[in-house]
Amino acid sequence: MQETQLEAARSALGPAEVQELERQFSRQPTEEILRWAWERFGARAAIGTSFQGAGLVMMHLAREHGLPFPVFTLDTGLLFPETVALKKRLEDYFGFKIESLEPDITVEEQADINGPELWKYNPDLCCTIRKVLPLRDKLSELNCWITGLRRQQSDTRAGIGILEVYAFDEATGRDIVKLNPMANWSRDAVWEYLHKHKIPYNPLQDQGYRSIGCQPCTRRIIDGENERAGRWTGFNKVECGIHTFLPKKVDFQI
Repeated sequence: MQETQLEAARSALGPAEVQELERQFSRQPTEEILRWAWERFGARAAIGTSFQGAGLVMMHLAREHGLPFPVFTLDTGLLFPETVALKKRLEDYFGFKIESLEPDITVEEQADINGPELWKYNPDLCCTIRKVLPLRDKLSELNCWITGLRRQQSDTRAGIGILEVYAFDEATGRDIVKLNPMANWSRDAVWEYLHKHKIPYNPLQDQGYRSIGCQPCTRRIIDGENERAGRWTGFNKVECGIHTFLPKKVDFQI
């Protein structure tokens, strides 16, 4: 058995343990949940972030508590200039590099293959090419994927667990742990923390944007809309696919 397979086997979680940990985590501060992940998985746990507020809080908590998780982000080639600039500001602020995951093909190559502006008529395929496939490659190196998902963000996220297990490769039986330490945080709590610690954030947040993704598929929201209402306007689409492409092991949930 290869070393990575041995590591995965050693860190594997069973249904009863996941259910008990979920109960414990629901009562614990975020930094203790992160500490558990570092002690269990080490550098084979990584924070994935698109630089929304919750991800920035997590990165700060990890640094403050001496938990040196690798951090990565998806660079689709279609991000706002403000988002691209924020990455460098965050690297300077935190003092560590953030890995950029890029698609195998450029936006121009995608247009040659699938036609121009694919996001205008098939956003699911565009997201798959530019987000899901690069993420899948990265997750193949990890045992634990740490996200900034929050239950308050949208109806589709209201039922997320703090600790979830997904089937990554059903042929080999390999699973991956998905940790959502920010699940219980409100938007107000996130922004109170960001301002208190003077953490750099995307200036588009001050211009009416709430969930900031690729530039062509993100708009400002209006009062009364949920945080993610500004994504993929005009399509029956509420997720890019990175949080839905893997099958969840439902017998692991409370």
